[in-house]
Amino acid sequence: MRKLPFDRTEELNEMKQAYASKKSAIRDRLAEFAAVPSSEYFYEMVYCLLTPQSSAVNADKVVAYLKAARFQLQEFNPESILRQKECYIRFHKTKSQHLIRLKNEFSAVLTEINQPKTAIDLRDYLVKNVYGLGMKEATHFLRNIGKNDGLAILDRHILRTLKRLRIIREIPDSLSRKRYLEIEQRFKEFAEHIDIPLDELDLLFWSIETGEIRK
Repeated sequence: MRKLPFDRTEELNEMKQAYASKKSAIRDRLAEFAAVPSSEYFYEMVYCLLTPQSSAVNADKVVAYLKAARFQLQEFNPESILRQKECYIRFHKTKSQHLIRLKNEFSAVLTEINQPKTAIDLRDYLVKNVYGLGMKEATHFLRNIGKNDGLAILDRHILRTLKRLRIIREIPDSLSRKRYLEIEQRFKEFAEHIDIPLDELDLLFWSIETGEIRK
């Protein structure tokens, strides 16, 4: 393993202490993800399609509205829900079209999710076949159903923490697949260095940045 710039002993010790205090809650959250039934996979993917550049709270609200309206079974354009002020989702026109397309194609997607694929292969499948899911969103979905197997969700909270710890030099304006994999590998190496499983470290970073252990 290459030499990494982890010379901030005090900060790393603080992180280990934070992990010790939150480990039980983090593991409980991961267990909840792993227990999500396949009947909920559609709405978990809807949530991950909604979150880019919109708040997780608003995405949760929209998912609740869509469930109440039985969106997966009913034919309607969800745009009016996505554009409501109380749960506003940016790029609601485009995202509404992504949701409609997902609904029409989800049977085939679900079949692939339930195949004995590695997390890496499954993520690649989702990125290539589900419109609106990039590397981050596909990984987020897999984590939310307990199938990410150590892949990293490189959202802005994680990237800020990685930069603060000097694991990366700068936060990239955009993440190509190649750059995503490079940063993900650095994150994995840091997780090994600090001796915290990456899935748990991901939620620890999130809780440090936001004060919550959200999905």
